[in-house]
Amino acid sequence: MRFLFYLFIFICFNSCAAQEVQKEEKINGITLVATHNPIDATGIKQLTEYNANYAVIVPYAWMKSLEEPQVHYDEERGDWGEKPKGVNITIDLMKEQNLEVLLKPQLWIGRGDYTGNIALKDEAHWKILEDSYTEYIMRFVHIAASKNVGMFCIGTELDSFVELRPKYWDNLIVEIRKIYKGKLTYAGNWDSYKHVHFWKQLDFIGVDAYFPLSEEKTPTSLIIQESWKKWVLEMSTLSRKLDKKILFTEYGYISADYAGLEPWKNAREDRLVNEKAQAVLFQGLYDAVWDKEWFAGGFIWKHHAEESRWRGFEKRFTTQGKEAQKVVAKNYLKFSN
Repeated sequence: MRFLFYLFIFICFNSCAAQEVQKEEKINGITLVATHNPIDATGIKQLTEYNANYAVIVPYAWMKSLEEPQVHYDEERGDWGEKPKGVNITIDLMKEQNLEVLLKPQLWIGRGDYTGNIALKDEAHWKILEDSYTEYIMRFVHIAASKNVGMFCIGTELDSFVELRPKYWDNLIVEIRKIYKGKLTYAGNWDSYKHVHFWKQLDFIGVDAYFPLSEEKTPTSLIIQESWKKWVLEMSTLSRKLDKKILFTEYGYISADYAGLEPWKNAREDRLVNEKAQAVLFQGLYDAVWDKEWFAGGFIWKHHAEESRWRGFEKRFTTQGKEAQKVVAKNYLKFSN
């Protein structure tokens, strides 16, 4: 009888301990920019300097314009890191470095038009978009399934497409689930994620977290903490309502003046390099959300594995070689298990 009692205590203790570890685990992620040329382990090992445990691969497809619905993806053209062979190899290289993978196929529209504004004129155009988008997405769903990657993102900042074609997205999720058994998310923009109808069908509420935080050249930590309160309340409320954790599918700041004003934008020519602003904004984000129970973690935008891609990076989103990289590494270590 005493043996059964101690066995019961042992099982309960280990079960509770396992639940606690799971509860505290955070996704400390970073987005790798697809490389022009083949890479080896040295290109991925750089990611471990952030103390990351997850990395994103983004194979882009494109539309010529908002009015031309065909999604173009060509396996013979484009960057090596966006082709199926390159994606497969990059996944293997990431796993060799103990990095789990989020595979995140993403649309780009000619002239830099915003993907959230797709609104086609008739059913025939919608069918072209839906058929070609499905073909593009399912190509990478099969890769995600065959490579057993940890997470797959079904779309990024497709506001009007999601709003106007709900049945399409419901059916797409069902088809993806038949093939891929990992975690699913969608990358909703910071100002529209609340209106996505299919969150309950996914595993995480994905947010591209470019929330405006400050009108200052170099904001103080106090300003940032005050600014985050509104967004924290908004996200935590939705998380509780849907019983899903929030995941920052993208987050980051440029290293220039006024980096917290419109965080989704690159710096204009008249803005000066400001590494301190970027570092302060990153630390403010970690202080505001990273330890929250409803928060799953997130993915920095972004890291370049090729030096040729660094041109003009002094004011751009990457934290490489900047004050903010140390901030990221420190906090990712703090929130790792």
